[in-house]
Amino acid sequence: MTVRIVVVSHSEKIADGAVELAAQMAPDVMMVPAGGTSDGRIGTSMEKVMAALETAAGADGVVVLTDLGSAVMTAESAMEFAEGSTPVLLADAPIVEGLVAAAVAAQGGASVHAVRRAAEATHGYPASRPKAEEHLPGGTHAAARAGASVVAPDALPAAEPAAPDAAGDFELVNQAGMHARPAARIAGGLSALDAEVTVNGVDGASMTGLMTLAAGKGSVLHVEAFGPDAERAVAYVAGLVRGGFGEP
Repeated sequence: MTVRIVVVSHSEKIADGAVELAAQMAPDVMMVPAGGTSDGRIGTSMEKVMAALETAAGADGVVVLTDLGSAVMTAESAMEFAEGSTPVLLADAPIVEGLVAAAVAAQGGASVHAVRRAAEATHGYPASRPKAEEHLPGGTHAAARAGASVVAPDALPAAEPAAPDAAGDFELVNQAGMHARPAARIAGGLSALDAEVTVNGVDGASMTGLMTLAAGKGSVLHVEAFGPDAERAVAYVAGLVRGGFGEP
């Protein structure tokens, strides 16, 4: 049994179309659209969202994606009334790109939390930079608090970047190169693994990030992975790339 997905939109056509698109890449994942009002107008319907959650219940979990602000409020209200023990998580993600990434992750057997992460990774990967004090060597925090002299972080020798636990270089062999489908398959699969992965410097779990590479046929993807599943992550990308993502 896989994670299921509910799509809440102000437009019935948008919800149905997004599900139709994502189903091309994740045919085994149940995706339930809940778009528009009950009488076919633009808007959201608590009844439609609750019915969609009921339809999706009983899986390993449910991830909900929404479009505009009031859809979020409708989804949150419906989730409060949802019955059963199935975990239901709301993803903060663009409805189309997020749905595709989430569906591919669910198709690969990812947990409900990993499916939500896959969806939210399509926002990109803004750097959350630590405060300057957090870069100080051990022991200097206390000294700084005590008023002792502390060497400024930019005066310290640059630290050597940590070596990845696994890495590899793989040439794209499919005619279309890195477009939406390959990016979604890479991001979806990696999001289910316990590893931090970069592909040519971008977050490997970000479908949007991978597509910004604009890597065509013959381009080489440099993959670096850190964490317990690092070797599995590199092998996963290698298998997809060498197999041309199942494309000509």
